Amino acid sequence: MDVLIIGGGLGGLTAALDLAGRGYQVAVVERKTYPFHKVCGEYVSNEVLPYLRRLGAEPAALQPAKLTRFLLSSPAGRTLTTPLDLGGFGVSRYTLDHYLYQLATARGVAFYQAGTVTDVTFDSAADQHQVQLADGRQLTARVVLGAYGKRANLDRQLQRAFFQQRSPYLGVKYHLRLDHPRDVIALHNFADGYAGISSIEDDKLCFCYLTTRQNLKAHGTIPEMEREVLARNPLLSRIFKEAEFLYPQPEVINEISFAPKSCVENHILLCGDAAGLITPLCGNGMAMAIHGAQLAAAGVDKFLAGKLDRAALEANYRHDWQVHFGARLRVGRLVQRLFGHPILSEAAVGGLRHWPAAVRAIMQRTHGQPF
Repeated sequence: MDVLIIGGGLGGLTAALDLAGRGYQVAVVERKTYPFHKVCGEYVSNEVLPYLRRLGAEPAALQPAKLTRFLLSSPAGRTLTTPLDLGGFGVSRYTLDHYLYQLATARGVAFYQAGTVTDVTFDSAADQHQVQLADGRQLTARVVLGAYGKRANLDRQLQRAFFQQRSPYLGVKYHLRLDHPRDVIALHNFADGYAGISSIEDDKLCFCYLTTRQNLKAHGTIPEMEREVLARNPLLSRIFKEAEFLYPQPEVINEISFAPKSCVENHILLCGDAAGLITPLCGNGMAMAIHGAQLAAAGVDKFLAGKLDRAALEANYRHDWQVHFGARLRVGRLVQRLFGHPILSEAAVGGLRHWPAAVRAIMQRTHGQPF
């Protein structure tokens, strides 16, 4: 085949739609079966809309929430509110990924669901990859894209540096219903973490937070940690007291790493969280995954058409990825240091309330332009 994509999240699915639309034979290996939930803030910057429309994947069909304002609170409940310059939309990964999967299937993309990649080798003589699946199947592709998310066993096989280091972070996500302004995405700070809440489709809300394993360990269980730590912020306390939680257990993910990563490994082009994870505080990971897929697909098209050799493909992709995302990730890591600690969070929110230009500058440096 022409292209094999490991991971069927936003990056993998949009790259598949793009490359299939250019006439290439594309397959996706996804370890789960659609539809499924993911730990994710489920906010997408409007910068992606032109590209999704070119792919024939207009998100308006899903009736997403329109998000136009941002609210930030300190652990004590002090707040600031500012407009979102570009705005965005809110839609669950359960709905959006399934929609993109259905479009890709209809356009000829082959899917290996409930499939796990155990090994990827590159045959330099044949200039192609051999991909081994856990069930014994072996697939051959001229190009492999890695869009498998934050952390996977394949990272160990590729001996990626970040995988050797323990990360202290974990993420927790719920869907709920609550009286909450439908156009507002809110970020609420608490000791050793922060939580985001915003509207998605069907009058539901996504409520997702990041904290540390140590925070959880100190309190024993997620509910106890929520009562003893998160609920000290009065805005979070209201959520836990008044919201209707729509499934009994949250989605949880461990070992979230914000360490720098390479976007090319063993001739595999990586996109989305596999290439680099922006802090949830900056709320733009979904748009970055989609934009990374667009960059990868454009380069792969030139390679498969004989306009670039593999070395040029990889060099160009590294360059383009750094140009578009390198500074965003660095700013995200710097901003994250201001929040999560009660004293710093109070000072940051207090200062930013009187400096709206700084808030807008941070947003501009962690978001891109329409593409």
